[in-house]
Amino acid sequence: WNAKFVPSPVAAFAPHQSSLNFRKIQTSSKVLGDGALFRMPNGSAATAAIVPPSASTAATCLSLSLPSAAETLLATSSATLSTVPLFPSFLLNASLFILLRSKLSKMLTPEGYFHSLALGTCLWHTLGWQGWTTCVLYLFLGSLVTKVKFREKEAMGIAEGRGGRRGPENVWGSAATGLLCAAAAVNLPQGGIDLGLFSMTRDLLVLGYVASLATKLADTFASEIGKAYGKTTFLITTFEKVPPGTEGAVSLEGTAAAAFGGSLLPLYAWSIGLLNYGSAFCTVGIATFAAFMATNAESLIGATMQGKKGLEWMTNEVVNFFNTVIGAGIAIGLGSLLL
Repeated sequence: WNAKFVPSPVAAFAPHQSSLNFRKIQTSSKVLGDGALFRMPNGSAATAAIVPPSASTAATCLSLSLPSAAETLLATSSATLSTVPLFPSFLLNASLFILLRSKLSKMLTPEGYFHSLALGTCLWHTLGWQGWTTCVLYLFLGSLVTKVKFREKEAMGIAEGRGGRRGPENVWGSAATGLLCAAAAVNLPQGGIDLGLFSMTRDLLVLGYVASLATKLADTFASEIGKAYGKTTFLITTFEKVPPGTEGAVSLEGTAAAAFGGSLLPLYAWSIGLLNYGSAFCTVGIATFAAFMATNAESLIGATMQGKKGLEWMTNEVVNFFNTVIGAGIAIGLGSLLL
């Protein structure tokens, strides 16, 4: 049996670069042979049509195809990390934002709406639908947990302002680190960059992207569940009892919620193939652990620096940014050692 190969961009849909997805290739009712979608060593995609030797010189090698627009927009970024063109990404995001405007208006301020549109466009441009839906899931879950016992928290004066709606500062404080990881991932050379102690690879940066969003979601779960159900809250630095909502305060209920909330996005990212690196247990575990540790680090920063004299610039949004940087950094570091 001989194999003939022809270029085929549809190979980007293969779940993993190293796997061969065989399927029968047919012309009318005649089976020519088995076909494989795979990626060539030089990075180009190809389709293999395997045909009997006697017919090899005359057989037609088939290249599967999809409508170009759908193929471009729905490309599986985790396998190839090839960017989706910016303008189609914007058009798709604009259409989805218009379609979901009534729902999004309950989660975002008018300014936050347009900043989220810009963020969504950039994420689809870099990590495709997988990176985009991971961030959207963060927004929906974060908004949902913010509403838990919202009236009671509002009466106590510890509820999020603006009815829990996110503004531009919340959008970028939560997602700037993730966007930087996404942009770096698609612009990194295929072999990665040697940093001495380890090589920074695309997979590690995607792990950092997921961990950064997981960190912020874990922090939101810890804060909102802790304020709603925390029976005893104490300062993380001195273990002194403090009122719920105090910067740097933690509770048993909030800590458990952080561990749970921090696992949701890594599990989702693994299930859709955004995290297709190492074993599920190890990869999801690293991202969840990073989110949990970074959330506790955020409480430490809040207790020691936020609102202190001379550190007026250390706002909640700045702390959130540092929080996500720590989460991404822990995940990348552990990933380089364990994966």
